[in-house]
Amino acid sequence: MKQWDYEILLAEYCSREGAIALLKQYRPYLEKLPSLRRPEQSIITIPLPLIRLRYPKVPQQNGEPLRPAPETVFLPCDLALLMCDPEWQVKLGAEILVFIHRPDEDFSDLLIRWRQSQIYLGKDYEWIMPPQEQHMFSESAEEICPLFILFEQTPPHIQKGLAGACLPYLIQSAGGEHQPETPVLVND
Repeated sequence: MKQWDYEILLAEYCSREGAIALLKQYRPYLEKLPSLRRPEQSIITIPLPLIRLRYPKVPQQNGEPLRPAPETVFLPCDLALLMCDPEWQVKLGAEILVFIHRPDEDFSDLLIRWRQSQIYLGKDYEWIMPPQEQHMFSESAEEICPLFILFEQTPPHIQKGLAGACLPYLIQSAGGEHQPETPVLVND
C-alpha cells in the first residue's frame, strides 16, 4: 500500500457523489440519509475536518462567570459525513466518521484515531463547515458512527481487530473500487 492509494480514496470520498457511493456499500449507514430520493442534498462531506470545542463557564474569584475561548481542533478522522435535511438545510441525526487506513498505520494507531475522535466529540462542539455550508447550524450529533476503509493489502490482523471490536469496515482495491466478492465484516 502506498500513500498514493490513500490519497486517491480520500479525494474520491470528498465529493457528495463519492460519499454516497461509499455509503451504498454499507446499507445501515446509507439508511441514515434523511432523503434517499435526494441523497446529494442530504449529506455534507468535510475532508480532514475541524471542530470548535466550547468550554463551559467557570466561576472567577470576583463572582463573574468566565467562558474560556473556544479551541479549534483537527479531528483525527479522514472524512466527516454529516446528515442534513434537504428542504430545511439543517444538520440532523447521525455523523459518520470515515477512517481510511494509512500507509504504515497499525491496528492500534487506527483505533487510537477513532478513540481520540470519540473524546473530542464527547465535549460541547460545533463543526467548522465548508464555505458553502457555513449558514447551517452545526452543533453536536445524536449519534456518532465510525466507518473504516481498508485496502486489499491491509494486514489481516487489522481486519481481525476491527471485527473483534465490532467496528464496521469495507475493503477497497488500491484504485478505490470496492471488491464486492470480499465480505464486509460488521456487527449489525
